[in-house]
Amino acid sequence: MEPPFSLSFEDFWRWISGHPNCILRAGTPEAVIYDDEDLHWRFAAEDEETLLVQLIRGKRLLGELFIRPDQISFVQAVPQEREDEHVFELISDAGNRPFAAYFFVMIHGYDEDTTFSPARVH
Repeated sequence: MEPPFSLSFEDFWRWISGHPNCILRAGTPEAVIYDDEDLHWRFAAEDEETLLVQLIRGKRLLGELFIRPDQISFVQAVPQEREDEHVFELISDAGNRPFAAYFFVMIHGYDEDTTFSPARVH
């Protein structure tokens, strides 16, 4: 089991934007979007205050998350329960106490030394 660690939302967003094919599922406490072989993830900005994570089949939008970066204090990697899943929680402390407003489950952990190009697929 890997020890927990945290990183800034900006660093996490830059990293995960380069690893869209590595997402297994993503969501909020209320809803989850699951990946599948014929689906792909798209990262975009709706406006200056809202980021989008979309799950698409062909040209059809199946689900999306709207993320307000100003409401995310930091991102924490949760200790692994399964060897093949790495969970990242986007923590908001906008309310009375910090909570995981969003989460991403990846097939691999965070590596800050990873370099990629926008066309990189793995």
